[in-house]
Amino acid sequence: MSSEKQTNTASVIEVDAKRSKETGTASRSYTTSISSQEDKPREGVKGKFQDFIDGFRQFDVGELDPNLSDMERANVIAARSPLQRKLKSRHIQMIAIGGAIGTGLFVGSGSALSTGGPGSLIIAYFLIGSMIFATVQALGELSVAFPVAGSFLSLCSRFVSPAFGFVIAWNYAMQWLIVMPLELVAASLTIKYWNSSISSAAWVSIFYFGIMLINIFGVRGYGEVEFVLSAIKVIAVVGFSILGVILNCGGGPEGTYIGGKYFHDPGAFNHGFKGLCSVFVTAAFSFAGTELVGLASAETQNPEKTLPSATKQVFWRITLFYLVSLTIVGLLVPYTDPRLLSASSVDAAASPFVISIQNAGIKVLPSIFNAIILISVISVANSAVFACSRTIASLADQGFAPHFFGYIDRKGRPLFGIALSLTVGLLCFLSVSSKEGEAFTWLMALSGLSSICTWSIICLSHIRFRRAMKAQGRSTDELSFTSMSGVIGSWMGLILNILVLVAEFWIALFPVGGKPSAENFFQNYLNIVVNILLFVGYVLWKRRNAVLWLRADSIDLVTGRKDVDVDLVRQEKEAEKAFIRSKPWYYRMYRFWC
Repeated sequence: MSSEKQTNTASVIEVDAKRSKETGTASRSYTTSISSQEDKPREGVKGKFQDFIDGFRQFDVGELDPNLSDMERANVIAARSPLQRKLKSRHIQMIAIGGAIGTGLFVGSGSALSTGGPGSLIIAYFLIGSMIFATVQALGELSVAFPVAGSFLSLCSRFVSPAFGFVIAWNYAMQWLIVMPLELVAASLTIKYWNSSISSAAWVSIFYFGIMLINIFGVRGYGEVEFVLSAIKVIAVVGFSILGVILNCGGGPEGTYIGGKYFHDPGAFNHGFKGLCSVFVTAAFSFAGTELVGLASAETQNPEKTLPSATKQVFWRITLFYLVSLTIVGLLVPYTDPRLLSASSVDAAASPFVISIQNAGIKVLPSIFNAIILISVISVANSAVFACSRTIASLADQGFAPHFFGYIDRKGRPLFGIALSLTVGLLCFLSVSSKEGEAFTWLMALSGLSSICTWSIICLSHIRFRRAMKAQGRSTDELSFTSMSGVIGSWMGLILNILVLVAEFWIALFPVGGKPSAENFFQNYLNIVVNILLFVGYVLWKRRNAVLWLRADSIDLVTGRKDVDVDLVRQEKEAEKAFIRSKPWYYRMYRFWC
């Protein structure tokens, strides 16, 4: 696209944004995706090297109308984002299916099983999984309609208020900033399963530079690595589920028939209702990262086709990868097994998956599962840099962080966001300090409930989006994809998230098997305290200009919106429904869930 055309398009966007401000609605929507100006081809090694250097130069988003408000300016910048759409369908599908599978499932489920018992484990994961399904459906609807940079982070400021957008964006950035060094240390500890003589600093350095190289290649590097790692995790869970049925029937070398014995002795529940409440946080941690599908929407080649399918596949992850595998774990391992709490949170010896295999007398698989845990940890660290860098860029675009953090080069890399993530990632070298445990306990406390807050805001943003459409006389017929659970699902998700926060407040005050203490409370609830301080800080910063809640009739439903022909969308929906109705029941079932 020439610079003249780019300037003209930018002018149209800004005029439309001002019209939306004045009237509350707009008669037209515009496609605002702008590609960078292509450089003339160069020849030879010198030319390729120059292209490489030029790739780090900042992408020019054009001039902005100085009369735009802060929120309108943020909407325009998000719509013009130079992030490159290099994630293919297979990347998004695999990220959706296996992206969140990690130590929360493989290892964290062990402490949850010990605290609450197998019955609490299944109930908590089912409830959190149902909430996640509704949340991801809402996120899919928003991301398809508005495939803009920052996804739900920028849409929260648009549909709820800049105050909530400020809090949730910094909350999300803080989560992923802390996750990277934590996961790198976890990776070094996992290696000690095979070799404990080499210093943790050596392994941390290797993993650190590996993650750095992956992200230098941009979103395509992230997508390819996640595709491979997620595929390995999916195969591991499916394989274990099949093996678990065999072991439960007594098929192991030293195994005997178990059936439902452990649900009767020692029992299905431990510590009663309080034990169930304590499992909710572990379950939420296990699902953390599910929202990355929406965050990647601005870098997906065909979001209106890819994201609906990806969000539907969350059902399979919840059903097969969590509920089925954890039910099998509950059948194979009693919650009284001392090994569930005898090791650190990243040690394969504490994994109920590994314990069930050891009980059956299988010698080789524990090492294989330790490798799977290592892969999961590296996958999460890689996702942390991706998520954090995009979040930091979105913060800068909305005026919530220094402007230079919004720097995105011509290859679509948010360089300063990546640099900040990698800089904070150097905390991983605390692994050689004697205060490592104490330091990382408080770092984890900062991000402990971050995912619950994020999912709450996604549900609230969807509710406000639908409310704004109704207030401005718009219909869901103009949406190419609508949430399967609708607004009711978002309300249920929001309420359940709030109930989980209440339950965790109770557990933080009165811990299971312990006495109340200020230290325990802040280690479990510090994230919420920080979020409240962020909200207060925003109000003090903006003072009279602070916007705490937006009126539905004044919400911008235009800028960054995918340009659609409503009649054509309606016709396509009817044609697709007629085609599906003409197919056999099993095909209709497949299309409903996939």
